[in-house]
Amino acid sequence: MSTGSSPGVSDGSAPGPRPGLARAVAVVALVALAALIPLLGPPAALHGTGEAAAPGTRGIGLLRAVLFAALCVPLGELFVDRLARSVPGAPAARPRSWAPYAAGVGFVAALGLASVVSTGNLVPHSPADLDVGGLYASRDGKLALLEVNAFAAAALCALSRRPASQVWPLAAVVVAEALRAHPTTEYGPLLGSGLTLVHLTCASLWVGGLLYALRTLRGWRVREAGAALLGLYARVAAVLLAAITSTGVWSSLRRMPSDTILDQLTGTAYGRALLAKVLLVAAVAGLALWARIRLSRATDPLTACSPARAEVVALGAVVALSGLLTALPVPIRW
Repeated sequence: MSTGSSPGVSDGSAPGPRPGLARAVAVVALVALAALIPLLGPPAALHGTGEAAAPGTRGIGLLRAVLFAALCVPLGELFVDRLARSVPGAPAARPRSWAPYAAGVGFVAALGLASVVSTGNLVPHSPADLDVGGLYASRDGKLALLEVNAFAAAALCALSRRPASQVWPLAAVVVAEALRAHPTTEYGPLLGSGLTLVHLTCASLWVGGLLYALRTLRGWRVREAGAALLGLYARVAAVLLAAITSTGVWSSLRRMPSDTILDQLTGTAYGRALLAKVLLVAAVAGLALWARIRLSRATDPLTACSPARAEVVALGAVVALSGLLTALPVPIRW
């Protein structure tokens, strides 16, 4: 019978290994690779479609991807921390929170996006180009300011004695993103915003929750508690995946009617990026299923951590593609 332990989880006889230089380099490399998707993606997605890219597509895509990632980290921490408290015999140890850093990064990204909105969705070349006061005169400007202020408030809450209170400013960011993605000139904007609200919330909990669950397991030395936490997360993640899939398909059908969707998936930049995202999500679902099978059938349930780590990497690419999608022309056809 195998008694080998999963990397990063100890059997209690010795402290778990600490991340070394190789792991730090790998993390930096993965972050850089994810950043290349919104930076290099627009030309490839637009090639041969006849569509024109908006000014600053690469930068906007990158900033939006960073903003999405900054949402995932703290929401995932709050979600998994609540799950961990319900695990019988769970250790009190928790990994150091990344929420303050994520809120700071999100604040910078939101500030960059607000500067673009202040110039009429053009890339500012100098501080003189910015019209901060003009942000209050438009719907997009007010939403951009709301996101900036919400991330600032989230950082303060994360550093306070009640870090759970950051859920409210983070919820404000999600609502602002949902409203921004569906302008009032769109047909049925409230329905579209509602779909985006559910989609973005569930995606943030899934991505950030898995990351924090794996970080938590590294500090726990009780195998039973670790397996129980993974089991709890897996059950909720199945529901989150169903919600993400249903809202994503519904949103796509609203923007690309069913009789044209096959042509648009290959003939438009938005469709190509969406197709890449669908394929990645399918791969992530396969990894999640693999982890679930290991969790329920393997001699050592914590071997499920291996496909779960691969799942985190793939989810990072999905977040980057989501940022790219927001910067590409939307093929709305009614």
